[in-house]
Amino acid sequence: MKRHALSTRLWHWLNLFCVVVLFMSGLTISNAHRLLYWGDWGFSRQQAWLEVPRFPDWMTIPGYYSLAVARDWHILVAWPFALGLLFMWAAMLLNRHFKRDIATSRREWRWSNIKRDIVHHLKLDFDHGDGKYNFLQKVAYGLVLGVFLPMMVFTGMAISPGLEPLLGWMVDLLGGRQSARSLHFIFAFAILGFFIVHLALVVLAGPYRQIRDMITGGRIDEA
Repeated sequence: MKRHALSTRLWHWLNLFCVVVLFMSGLTISNAHRLLYWGDWGFSRQQAWLEVPRFPDWMTIPGYYSLAVARDWHILVAWPFALGLLFMWAAMLLNRHFKRDIATSRREWRWSNIKRDIVHHLKLDFDHGDGKYNFLQKVAYGLVLGVFLPMMVFTGMAISPGLEPLLGWMVDLLGGRQSARSLHFIFAFAILGFFIVHLALVVLAGPYRQIRDMITGGRIDEA
């Protein structure tokens, strides 16, 4: 039996490409106005809750300051990112990947179980027992798939100049256009944090096998 379904592998690499391009082009867009606010509007440092540092050109797309080019990249890649997430959720529900491998049980939320899982991670013991993922992995993947990535889509739609007039209810639900922009920024860096931790764990757990299995599918019964 394959460790990773074809749908998971296709989405994984598509999503990686999209997230990298969206993040790097988003840094250019952030450089255009580095102040973040709550509510419907804001324009001065006194009203801002955060002033974002200016990101160097080597971290950005297109690699130099051009708000127009960065927006073109952002919008171009936003569509496969959103449609890919929708495809992944449909696939996870149809092949029961979410229920079987990611959904947690009430027993797993007991403090004794959580503490044991934390201790095992600190010892770099990534044994999953009978399941594909341990508790901390399930929570992390659940947050990314169920909260971080969907919120990037929703907040991005809310602050899009072309979609905002049609989605006034969504803007209001998120607390205003500037609140949606702040949330977009927060969730973008939450995804970056997950990516860094995920990459570190892949290296610690054996990068060759992890990357190979995400390309070929691997086998769940492989020792």
